[in-house]
Amino acid sequence: MISPACHEPLPKNVRRGLEEFNAGQYFGQHETLERVWRAEMRPVRDLYRGILQIGLALYQIERGNVRGALKMFERAFRWLEPFRPACQGVDVDRLLAESRAVYEEVRRLGAERIVEFDRSKFPQVHLIGHPDTKA
Repeated sequence: MISPACHEPLPKNVRRGLEEFNAGQYFGQHETLERVWRAEMRPVRDLYRGILQIGLALYQIERGNVRGALKMFERAFRWLEPFRPACQGVDVDRLLAESRAVYEEVRRLGAERIVEFDRSKFPQVHLIGHPDTKA
């Protein structure tokens, strides 16, 4: 069952974290979303935690840490799944699909070939109701 908070507008600080995510500022988005995640006591906090862990997975790919990236993706998938298809305007289905594609490619490449990963395939966070609009 989707959280009642999913019908609320996206909080300002979460929007800022998503903008950082989409700009490739993965460490910064982690800091921003972690503050929101820690302050939020309702189940919607796991939406924020899942997104920040996708960002950490991408950060780990940039650093060449395949094992760390895969671990972060696996955690994030578990956190985000209950918020499908969307929550607070975040297109969770799309984020999961794009992130799972990256996960599979990282697994295929492995540590030996991770430098070959095409970072243009990194997912973005998109908002429902605004086709092709990023957060």
